[in-house]
Formats: sequence, structure tokens, C-alpha cells
Amino acid sequence: MLIIPAIDLREGKCVRLLQGRAEDATVYSDNPAETAQKWMSAGAELLHIVDLDGAFSGSQRNVESIKAIRGAVDIVLEVGGGIRRMETIDLLISLGIERVILGTVAVEDPGFLSRACDRHPGRVIAGIDARDGKVAVKGWVETTGEDALGLAGKMKEAGVAGIIYTDISRDGMLTGPNFEATQKMAENIDLPVIASGGVSNIDDIKKLLEIKGLWGAITGKAIYSGRLDIREAIRLSKKESSSPNPLPSGRGFSKRQV
Repeated sequence: MLIIPAIDLREGKCVRLLQGRAEDATVYSDNPAETAQKWMSAGAELLHIVDLDGAFSGSQRNVESIKAIRGAVDIVLEVGGGIRRMETIDLLISLGIERVILGTVAVEDPGFLSRACDRHPGRVIAGIDARDGKVAVKGWVETTGEDALGLAGKMKEAGVAGIIYTDISRDGMLTGPNFEATQKMAENIDLPVIASGGVSNIDDIKKLLEIKGLWGAITGKAIYSGRLDIREAIRLSKKESSSPNPLPSGRGFSKRQV
């Protein structure tokens, strides 16, 4: 299981939100590229980057910060947040981003998701954000009636390379992940699943490591606040890992394979 640091961008700064609420933001750094280097130096092999301004508005607002991060580190980058146009996907991939994360548009326009997967095979992953098991969209502002697990099945059929599953109620709260929902997703979807939301300490990492088939875990506030030592988490995850990384190979996953 990979330990994946999160870099959430808002107005060019690294921030963390509570349960995705724009009004509950804490600024941790004015230099995203420097932050990315810090996590890479700690042993991270993959960074999870979210353009929060894009998630709320539907158009990218932090491209320059993303460029700076790409130029600062030589590890895999996945980027999400308001990606709803093919031109945006093309741009990010042209900048050297290995994976793009589609959330709202994947729910609202399945045809677009399929076209994106066909155009960039192996490089599109789906972000499924859920509150009480129901999918939320548009920066988590709107909750739909769609079941998270059912949506994951549809996204697999569309050709996504993996799924990031976020429990909104746990995000930024440091209360521990929703282990039950995460396990259900990992066990029922034959795709790499990355858990997100709620990781608070090393004990949470240990519990996530017990979930069969879980490919990775994103951590944000815990490492920024110092409650989780990312080096310790990475050491533990590598020690406990007993099977090869299951992420599909192919363009975007081979040059900087993790």
C-alpha cells in the first residue's frame, strides 16, 4: 500500500479544508513546489494534487503551481479538481502529469469519461467522493442519490485505471478513515483503490494495511499537523507489503512506476 501525501491548492497556496468546506481552510505553505520536495525527500513516490479552486469553479486556477511542482519533483503526480474538459486533460498530460482524476464530470457525463479513457488509456482515474454512501459532486457541495459502489462499477466499465474513494465526513477531521466502506470498495471492485479521508495517525495506517487489495492511502492534515510521521508510515507500508503493486502498467505508469 502506497502512502500518498496530498497537496491541496487554493490561490496558489497549500491548504487543508474540513470536510471540503471552503470556509474552513488552513494555509500550511505559500510554496507548493517546496512542499512537494519535502514529501518526496521523506520517501513519497506519488503525490495527490487537488486544485480546490477548480473543484469549486469548474475551471483550473492553479496551473502555474502545478507546473512548479512538476518541475520540482521526479515522482508520479496525479491531479484532480474541476477537470471537466478534454482540453484540460490534454494540457495536464502535456505538462508531464501522469494521472488525471475525474470526479464531477465522470458522474454527470459518463460519455465524456469513456472518451477520456479511450484518448488517454491508463492515465485516467476516477474520484468517488461519498457522504453516507452517496456520491457528492462539485467540490462536495452537492450530494446525489448515486450509490458509491454502484458508480465504481460503471466507472470500471468506462475504462478507468483506478479509483480514489473519499469519505467526506472523515476528510480533514483526523477521526480515522471509514474502514468498513473502504474495505467494501476495495473488495468489490477489481481495480486499484486508493483510500482518502480521515487518516489521523500510524494506527490508522496499520488498519488500512489490513484491507486486502487496498492499493494506496492519501494523507493530508495528519502529516501537515505532525500527527503522522510520513517516513514512519512509508517504512511500515513497505515492510508489510507482500505483493507486487497491482496498478496497470502502460503509458503514464512505467516511466515513474511506483
